Amino acid sequence: MIKEAFIIDKVHVEGMEFYGYHGVFKEENKLGQRFRVDLTAFLDLSEAGKTDNIEATINYAELYKLCKEVVEGEPVNLVETLAETIAAQVLENFEAVQECTVKVVKPDPPIPGHYKSVAIEMTRKRK
Repeated sequence: MIKEAFIIDKVHVEGMEFYGYHGVFKEENKLGQRFRVDLTAFLDLSEAGKTDNIEATINYAELYKLCKEVVEGEPVNLVETLAETIAAQVLENFEAVQECTVKVVKPDPPIPGHYKSVAIEMTRKRK
């Protein structure tokens, strides 16, 4: 028998792609660009695993929709702001989620040199 002391499971939604108009430079706000988002939600999934009940987990499509609305929504200057907003909204809208990690990738950033991408990853916990 498994002793249930501290259970934390993860739901990953990876490789989401959206088009947004974020950035410090006017060209970024005018032309827009692709952004990739990876999201990991930390929560107890033991009931879902034991009961096979969809109500005991979170809706992956709703996580996707939330990320889409943020990235395709109101332009911001910083990728950090996108990640912070997504994390805050996940914790606000999904009661079961105790912690989440959000990674926002900006492919082909408009900076000198040869870069594949830049990314911000942050983890936020429920207070």
